[in-house]
Amino acid sequence: MDMLSLEQELRGNAYPGRGIVLGRSEDGTKAVAAYFIMGRSQNSRNRVFVEDGEGIRTQAFDPSKLEDPSLIIYAPVRVLGNKTIVTNGDQTDTIYKGMDFQMTFEQSLRCREFEPDAPNYTPRISGIMHLEDGYNYAMSILKSNHGDPSSCNRFTFAYQNPKAGEGHFIHTYMHDGNPLPSFEGEPKLIKISGSIQEFGDMLWNSLNEENKVSLFVRYIDIETGEYESKIYNKNV
Repeated sequence: MDMLSLEQELRGNAYPGRGIVLGRSEDGTKAVAAYFIMGRSQNSRNRVFVEDGEGIRTQAFDPSKLEDPSLIIYAPVRVLGNKTIVTNGDQTDTIYKGMDFQMTFEQSLRCREFEPDAPNYTPRISGIMHLEDGYNYAMSILKSNHGDPSSCNRFTFAYQNPKAGEGHFIHTYMHDGNPLPSFEGEPKLIKISGSIQEFGDMLWNSLNEENKVSLFVRYIDIETGEYESKIYNKNV
């Protein structure tokens, strides 16, 4: 698989939807995570990321304009011991509870499917970072079977001891459309470079200006577990 430029991937796609990036910093010392959300409707765009303990949650920027909160208000990032969970929905809590009861990442998601937002049936994308005796991560996508809501396709991809400067990128939609076409294939191999500030700024500036809503980036020291985070919100 060819390594792609994340900047070019984002600049060339006006609406990838929601996206997760997991990987390792260029110097090899940090585990890297990023999560962004985009929106086409007023309800989707009326959001910000806020800190919530060791993780984050979404909340309405203007509560008076909040319509249906069911698929847009959730905790995208939660921390369970040496594990960091990143998802595009309330399956963050499903994974957290499952792994707290000694289930695997994949087992925890067996009770979940894609989102019930016909006709898009938005995929549920999830990631887990595990820092113990090194670093590994996994990514999951739960998607309808080519738009058929009676069938759910489940894919999990695991990456052990990722190389410095490498990461993987998965997002909900291939591109804009109506209905929105679900992501296809395995997560994209992408290059990770720069400090958290440089990487975060590149991501934020590469997202479509009209559709981007919020971005979260975290760098975790693989040896100590100490982390640094940055949040970008269009609504400020």
